[in-house]
Formats: sequence, C-alpha cells, structure tokens
Amino acid sequence: MNCVRCGADRPKDFTAEVAIHTPGLKGLNKPIVWVFPRLKACLNCGFVEFVLPGAQIKQLKNGEVSTHSATAA
Repeated sequence: MNCVRCGADRPKDFTAEVAIHTPGLKGLNKPIVWVFPRLKACLNCGFVEFVLPGAQIKQLKNGEVSTHSATAA
C-alpha cells in the first residue's frame, strides 16, 4: 500500500494514544475523547491516518464521556 499523499511505498504501522479536544472556547466545557488507534504513518512526508471506533465517534458527536474511550481499537 502506498502513501495517499506522496505515493511512497509502504507506510509504517504504529500504535498511538490520541486525545481529541473540541476546538475553541466551547471545547473547554467538553470532555477529552481518548482513542488508542493503530495508525499508518508515512516516514517520507509525515502523513498519518487512522480510523475512529464507533464509540468514540458517538462521544465526539454528543460530547459525552464513556468508559469505552480508553479501549484499544
């Protein structure tokens, strides 16, 4: 699989911890959504991609805190 941004061969797989914050002043009152995705990173151009699990998508839509936010994807 090639990088979608620069076309380099084989982006490398990693695991990660990502804290997603709602931007702006409204974000100060919203909970942080934690995800632990597997991601693909291009070591040529720096492009990174990952998929959010359904529970975290719901949290981001509704601004809720869930006990599932700390689970691996």
